[in-house]
Amino acid sequence: MRYYSAHRALDGNALAGLLAEVFVGEMTSAKATCAGCGLTGSLAETDAYVGGPGMVLRCRACQAILGRIVRSRESVWLDLSGVTAMQIQAVS
Repeated sequence: MRYYSAHRALDGNALAGLLAEVFVGEMTSAKATCAGCGLTGSLAETDAYVGGPGMVLRCRACQAILGRIVRSRESVWLDLSGVTAMQIQAVS
């Protein structure tokens, strides 16, 4: 059963303005909820492993992987599959 109307849907370009606004702020103060244990805390409070080809963020409570960030010359790869929700402070 569909709970939305396909006629009201826009393509992903509709997110451009909001995404540009959201990812401008100080991201280490963003609060993330761990998919493993449910703990919510700021990204600054995670354990960051930086010795490999990218960075891995782990929950300090259960050590579940919250996310991975890898930067190449052409792009940045971001995986936040271990985060169920993220609260980012709005930029005024």
